[in-house]
Amino acid sequence: MAGIKASSLTRKFGNTTAVDNISLEVEEGEIFGLVGPDGAGKTTTMRLLTGILDPTSGEGWVYGKHIVKEADSLKDYIAYMSQRFGLYEDLTVMENVNFYADIYCVPPKERAGKIDELLGFSGLTPFKDRLAGKLSGGMKQKLGLACALIHTPKVLFLDEPTNGVDPVSRRDFWKILYDLLKQKVTILYSTSYLDEAERCKRVGLIDKGKLLKCDTPDAIKAECGAKTLEQAFISIVKEYEKS
Repeated sequence: MAGIKASSLTRKFGNTTAVDNISLEVEEGEIFGLVGPDGAGKTTTMRLLTGILDPTSGEGWVYGKHIVKEADSLKDYIAYMSQRFGLYEDLTVMENVNFYADIYCVPPKERAGKIDELLGFSGLTPFKDRLAGKLSGGMKQKLGLACALIHTPKVLFLDEPTNGVDPVSRRDFWKILYDLLKQKVTILYSTSYLDEAERCKRVGLIDKGKLLKCDTPDAIKAECGAKTLEQAFISIVKEYEKS
């Protein structure tokens, strides 16, 4: 079973096509990078696949659940960390995690052990009594991830989670993600950082709502005769604009 599957997924807002006939498949336990500039359609694609938005046309499945017909039951299997994840800055780290545990109806008997695991996992245990508003940008992102993982999702959607985060915190964040892959969590990761996209198993290059190329970073670079994914992306966009 594929972790994520999209078939001719399209979303229009009036005369604007934000997502244009996108088809892709992400394997279970894979980290797949959705890569493109601001306004490329990355966030809209994620909102479609998480059941937040309905497609204008096309279909999608996440962990075997249809994104429209089974949107309610889908929520039990996924976590979506948006660019502005809803942390409460006047609550402590522990209070934020407990709040999300309540939202996801995590049973009390499972909660304490899961919270200890997540805070240790993300390096937040020493800061559990600190107000979220007093955390650094990187620590806020790690807290957001801990909150998103409290109900043990099968599929994790991360929308530009390291945007504006310092390099050390980005490295720590990726270490956490690689550990999640060992647990067979499927991850869809959007980013505009081409160097960061190189860490993904496969990437989909998206621009103006269209998925232009989908393959491993090395395969895309080899096909374009490029040394970096950034060079390859520029080459692919130019070729598409000519067609």
